[in-house]
Amino acid sequence: MIKIKNVSKHFGGVKAVNHCDFEIKKGKINALIGPNGSGKTTLFNVISNLLKSDSGEIYLDGEKISGIGDFKVSRLGISRTFQEVRFFRNLSIKDHLEIALREDDEQLFKGLFEKEIDFKERIQEVLDLVGLNKSLNTLAQDLSYGQKKLLDLAMAIIKPHKILMLDEPVAGVNPKLRKKIQEIFKTLNKKGETILIIEHDMNFIMGIADHVFVIDEGAIIAQGKPKAIQNNKKVLMAYLGE
Repeated sequence: MIKIKNVSKHFGGVKAVNHCDFEIKKGKINALIGPNGSGKTTLFNVISNLLKSDSGEIYLDGEKISGIGDFKVSRLGISRTFQEVRFFRNLSIKDHLEIALREDDEQLFKGLFEKEIDFKERIQEVLDLVGLNKSLNTLAQDLSYGQKKLLDLAMAIIKPHKILMLDEPVAGVNPKLRKKIQEIFKTLNKKGETILIIEHDMNFIMGIADHVFVIDEGAIIAQGKPKAIQNNKKVLMAYLGE
């Protein structure tokens, strides 16, 4: 699905991503874990082309995507969320999901002037999946933090994609919602979705991940099934501080 080959990204003398090599398999829930400052989000940004790598190559379904720009990568099938939820305060749930459904800027521009395409059925399907039971006309600014996390997830899911890249999807949410989001990911996985997650909640990751990658000081230091990662001495030293 996604292949990362010898990818590096430096900021001055800081090696944020350092010669990373790994492959994300199709139809699996993959997790990228590591201590604060280890390079997780920088690597996400390089994969989605928000940042240009200094070296190395990235492939999506065999097609080289490194260096082509974030909008092109998005259209090729990478849908992602960010650590901080990003919304237009005065647009509704329906508005946000319709924007996410449109595959390119030209469609979005035309939609401002032409008759709206009816996305009602698909929108309701995704809202039911994530359990966001609010009126479609509810403004983003009127949602609670947890509801905003669900809308953010819904926008990623509804966008045409090949892979979901989710940056800390349960950060700051209560245990009940954390469990709910975990079940959403399991449902998506059963539907054949490919998912890559950054998350600090180890219990959350160990409960859903098929494969875990561990990054420290910009480099992948271990990878494997969750149980193997939990007992890996390098991981205990780097991530758990033991």
